[in-house]
Amino acid sequence: EWERKRAVVRERLRKLPEYVRQAVAVLKVEKPERGRPEKLELERKVMLFLFARLLNKSNRGVEELLDLFSPLFGCDVSYKYVERLYSDEQVRSALHNLFVLLLQDEGISGDFSGDGTGYSLSVRKHYASAPKKHGKKFVYAFRLIDLDSGLYVALGYSRKSEMDAFRKALRMLSESGLAVDSVRLDKYYSSKKVLKLFDQRTSVFVIPKKNISRIGIRWSRVLARILVNPIAFLSEYFFRNLSESGFSADKQRFGSVIKQKRDERQEAALFSIGLLHNFYAVRVKPA
Repeated sequence: EWERKRAVVRERLRKLPEYVRQAVAVLKVEKPERGRPEKLELERKVMLFLFARLLNKSNRGVEELLDLFSPLFGCDVSYKYVERLYSDEQVRSALHNLFVLLLQDEGISGDFSGDGTGYSLSVRKHYASAPKKHGKKFVYAFRLIDLDSGLYVALGYSRKSEMDAFRKALRMLSESGLAVDSVRLDKYYSSKKVLKLFDQRTSVFVIPKKNISRIGIRWSRVLARILVNPIAFLSEYFFRNLSESGFSADKQRFGSVIKQKRDERQEAALFSIGLLHNFYAVRVKPA
């Protein structure tokens, strides 16, 4: 079963150029009347960006490797050119379209798990030296993952807080139009305000905090499911470990440090991690 799933990953990667072609085709690109002509057309810029992200190297390291793989891209670009791709609005729009296209082809179950994590902005700050991940040296990412396919369906990024990243991910989910049948969240999101963000038909699996003061209709639905069958509720709740497994795999493959300095470039770097995760996602269900 694992090898069969790995074959799916290889097929996704083989289809990547075609996915990029489709993602770019729906964009209307207006050429500027003045200025230097572009070294690369949009399709090749997107492929170059993804190539750089897959390598997980510094921009100077990418520049050196591009000299080796120059026939692949057919041009000579500097490390500064690679860095500017993170701010390119056309590239960012194409990446978003690419994300949507892959979800459409793979199919989504509607049963999700969500969690947040922190990424360091400095090699001196990491989980061992700053386990709480607070301060200006960290950024927050929230990702909703589909339980059936293992693909991310919504992503959020914030310099402020994990909750801010969570709300941005929900906005992206709402704009995508995907149905949410159920969602599993960490105790950090255990509040009435969070429950109100979901439709009443959505089954929310979250553990209430000890200091809950007023139950209300939102909490009553959650507590009723717990009382009816606590074992089944906890079994569903602990599917949250899929989110943590996804974070672990992402950081091993793409690193836990975001090297970009500007805000929009950090956001593009984090979005690309979620996008590339979907190309590598392998979900083998237990027998």
